[in-house]
Amino acid sequence: MGTLTIRLPDDRHNRLKALAKYRKISINKLMDELSTIALAEFDAETRFHAMAAKGSREQGLAILDKLDSL
Repeated sequence: MGTLTIRLPDDRHNRLKALAKYRKISINKLMDELSTIALAEFDAETRFHAMAAKGSREQGLAILDKLDSL
């Protein structure tokens, strides 16, 4: 397991401590959860771009037109 040290403004650090306390978890667990969310979003965007690069613009627009007509 790796160790990460980050520098944050005091007000943001205090807000993160308050959020962790509200959720009844440690700041470490909170940062683990937030990083998991960020990585999932990044992975989804990466997959979307990869799929879009393989797709057809015309087919995509046709599908959107069908959705609009529903």
